[in-house]
Amino acid sequence: MSLAPGLTLTLEAPAAPRESAAAVASGALEVFSTPSLVARFEAACLQVVQPHLPGGSTTVGIEVAVKHLKATSIGQPVRCTATVTAVAGRRITFAGELWDAEGRIGEGTHTRMVVDAAAFLARLSR
Repeated sequence: MSLAPGLTLTLEAPAAPRESAAAVASGALEVFSTPSLVARFEAACLQVVQPHLPGGSTTVGIEVAVKHLKATSIGQPVRCTATVTAVAGRRITFAGELWDAEGRIGEGTHTRMVVDAAAFLARLSR
């Protein structure tokens, strides 16, 4: 595994209608939802480390702490940056920020564990 603090990835895409609070049932409004903010952050974390993992391995999320700082309209671009801040054995910690055209909309930390994908799924099917 060639993981080290400082690995960073930025992803950007418009806030999609399927990501609205109304669509994901986390609220009644057609605005970018907190669950979608978390999902974007988790996706960036997964994607920044996946190329550095041994074959057959992946990561699973085990902890998320986020602040959703500002509302974002559907259709606005949302940019998410995830940075590896610590690697301790199989545990990887990240810091993240999310932005729209008007400024920062979210920030937080996330922890993921490296697992053997086949063994992980086999344990679930027992």
